[in-house]
Amino acid sequence: MPDKVRWGVLGAANIARRKVIPGMQGGRWCEIAAIASRDLARARAAADEAHIAKAWGSYEDLLADPEIDAIYNPLPNHLHVPWSIRAAEAGKHVLCEKPIALNAAEVRPLIEARDRTGVKIGEAFMVRTHPQWLRAREIVRAGGIGELRAVVGAFSYFNRDPKNIRNIAEWGGGALMDIGCYPIVTSRFIFGAEPRRVSATIERDPDLQIDRLTSAVLEFPTGHAVFTCSTQMSPHQRMQILGAKGRIELEIPFNAPPDRPTRILVDTTGDLFGRGIRVEEFPICDQYGIQGDLFSRAILDNTEVPTPLEESIANMAVIDAVFRAAAEGAWVPV
Repeated sequence: MPDKVRWGVLGAANIARRKVIPGMQGGRWCEIAAIASRDLARARAAADEAHIAKAWGSYEDLLADPEIDAIYNPLPNHLHVPWSIRAAEAGKHVLCEKPIALNAAEVRPLIEARDRTGVKIGEAFMVRTHPQWLRAREIVRAGGIGELRAVVGAFSYFNRDPKNIRNIAEWGGGALMDIGCYPIVTSRFIFGAEPRRVSATIERDPDLQIDRLTSAVLEFPTGHAVFTCSTQMSPHQRMQILGAKGRIELEIPFNAPPDRPTRILVDTTGDLFGRGIRVEEFPICDQYGIQGDLFSRAILDNTEVPTPLEESIANMAVIDAVFRAAAEGAWVPV
């Protein structure tokens, strides 16, 4: 059995160059062996920057490389499914950025391709394997804050550049797809269930037509999740998990830094001045490195990937429901 999985990166996206590639290069089971761009000069520049051995001037060349075992796909949202299918048909395992598709229906041909080709395909929701989220779920499941009642959160940044892929509506841009998917996936992760119905409201940018402010309520069998996300608001992120006897707050729930410890705050006293808060600190780690290593081990050991497509289609179904609820102005089933 090989010591490492040889990865190729499909495109030179910022998230790949700034976060995922450095994280995976620090992992035990990952080797970033090649990167491709439709512009060979750009691919070579990215390869030189990250000390990657090979650069390809087309995505097709990367998929044809017999020395590549797996593909990381950080292309724009509307290219996730077609290029992930092409990678699978080339015999490559695929870790695809979130959101994995533009809607739940698009995930079905991806599942078919996975089952037909026998490769592993998973979605890059790195938060699901970060120690702070695993610990928060552990506390909830152990009854540490009593019966789970609600998950409440906010996630925002400001970017109104019309050329940015996050602001191109037909490419799957907008707040819900880019960042609202995180409160959804983590709420489902903490509740350990699927929401039954959804209510939502959306404000769209009058020029870009993307949703720039989205708020939603997800009704789970045993409680609610409530969140707001925005691409035109002061940068902020917080998630609170509220129980009958206590609460957990994640300080940096989604963009957990790779160069400093992270913390969760646990309070079972109800003291509004915070005097009863217990702080749990987690050692420095890189959530992208953890994700890459776990995916690589799944390939090497022939086990399940961290976020399989069955999980992805369930999450996309909630995103679809949020869009429908906002459009109809009513509660809609998931």
